Amino acid sequence: MEEFIEDSPTSAVMLDHCHFAQVIFNSVEKFYVPGGDITCYYTLTQHFIPRRKDWIGIFRVGWKTTREYYTFMWVTLPVDLNSESPKQQEVKFKAYYLPKDDEYYQFCYVDQDGGVRGASIPFQFRPESEEDILVVTTQEEVEEIDQRNKELCKENQELKDSCVNLQKQNSDIQLELQKMQEELETLKSINKKLEQKVKEQKDSWETELLQLKEQNQKISSENEKMGIRVDQLQVQLSSQEKEMEKLIQRDKDKTEKLEHLKKENDQLFFSLTDQRKHQKKLEQTVNEMKQKESAATRKQQELMDQNFDLSKRLSENEFICKTLQTENEKMEEVNEFLKRENSRLLSYMGLDSMPYQVPALAQGGVPRNPGLVYGNPYCGIQESSSPSLASITKCPSCNMKFTDDLDTEDHALAQHVQALCLDCPVCDRSFPVDQKQIFEDHVFCHSLF
Repeated sequence: MEEFIEDSPTSAVMLDHCHFAQVIFNSVEKFYVPGGDITCYYTLTQHFIPRRKDWIGIFRVGWKTTREYYTFMWVTLPVDLNSESPKQQEVKFKAYYLPKDDEYYQFCYVDQDGGVRGASIPFQFRPESEEDILVVTTQEEVEEIDQRNKELCKENQELKDSCVNLQKQNSDIQLELQKMQEELETLKSINKKLEQKVKEQKDSWETELLQLKEQNQKISSENEKMGIRVDQLQVQLSSQEKEMEKLIQRDKDKTEKLEHLKKENDQLFFSLTDQRKHQKKLEQTVNEMKQKESAATRKQQELMDQNFDLSKRLSENEFICKTLQTENEKMEEVNEFLKRENSRLLSYMGLDSMPYQVPALAQGGVPRNPGLVYGNPYCGIQESSSPSLASITKCPSCNMKFTDDLDTEDHALAQHVQALCLDCPVCDRSFPVDQKQIFEDHVFCHSLF
């Protein structure tokens, strides 16, 4: 009785696709006692790599395909698959699923593709008998038994060889029979398909024949209509031919005009080419002018920065000049006041009729008035105010010193400063003499705009 499990193998590989030497079964008994579990020991060689869906089945001797198993068990994968040493494995079959008859069976290792990778020696399921009990015999009997055993082994080997040959012949015949059955099935399916196609073709031909008859009737009626239509078309054709002649003449006129326009187009193309060349030259000139303009702009910015610095310095100088002028005006007012006070004192002392003499400087640098016995009481005031009246002014360009006690000195300072400056003829901007290059660049910038 075969074992029916939901996840059972479904392969059906023939004997000629088997490789029995890749898995070796060990410690296989000649017979197993029914009613007990049995353990199958096997070794995986280094030429075989097990997979998850491999299984070991118990087959009755003489099986042809792997579907003829009695029962089977899934194998357990080894822990180290990369090891090159042989891998000793085992699988246990429960007693409930084992055969109950005394036929010969064998273990077979089947991979997940259905190929047999190893087979054990045959064994039986039967209880122990008296023949299996050990019997003590004499040496002569043992020798006779050994001789008999050798003869039996030789006969057994011959029978095995004969069995192998018969199995091979049987497998070849089975294979050939299977091929012939497959070919027969193929021919039957082809024949069936051809019959179906012939039937379909016949039906289609009948349908097409009916359609052709209907089309023939339609075509006959249409031919009559087409005869009338042809007469009408001939009349239209004659009129269209006349129109065609007119169109041909117009086409000739248009062709001549087109040739004329092509010539004009060629001339315009040459003219356009010249204009493009001239435009490229102009663009190149404009680029050069833009480069010059950008350089001039940078230069102008530098000049404007310098002008700003000079304007700042000029403003400072103007502020200093105004301050000095204010102090000069104050000193002139003080001088006028002192002159009036001196005249008043002279008139008070009765000396206003005496001629005025310029006081001479003494050895100590103090002016003395010989008309006064005790000296001029305001002499100290005049001496203390003299440094302010004769204050010293420096040129902002060359640091030359000028005194501001007289108007002539102020005029000389102005002429000196003007002589050391370069005035722009366009915007009246002034530049120092040592900045002549900046002055020339400034004037050149005016010529660019």
